[in-house]
Amino acid sequence: MQRRGFDRTAASANCGRAAKQYDVALVDWRRRTIHSLDPALRWLLGYLRPAGRLVVWVDAQKEIAHENLRALLERRGLAVESGTVHDCGRGISARLLATPPLKKAA
Repeated sequence: MQRRGFDRTAASANCGRAAKQYDVALVDWRRRTIHSLDPALRWLLGYLRPAGRLVVWVDAQKEIAHENLRALLERRGLAVESGTVHDCGRGISARLLATPPLKKAA
């Protein structure tokens, strides 16, 4: 990414402490379960600025898996904006909400 002109990029190995310093995060989650994405999102969202965007690339799956991913992103305080489907996977773009959704009272 840096060779292509994106100066402020980092990989998970060199991104340092979470300080809400990044505008966009790209997560390649192909060949992994959506259930295992939740802990990674919890960690990753600490790096995104309040107006940050998240792009998740997953395997081209059945529609129910796509809906589960949307629900997971919404639970984490993201609003799904768009998506695309390709032979090699499916991309979902989401942005952080200004205020996280309220949890239902018991």
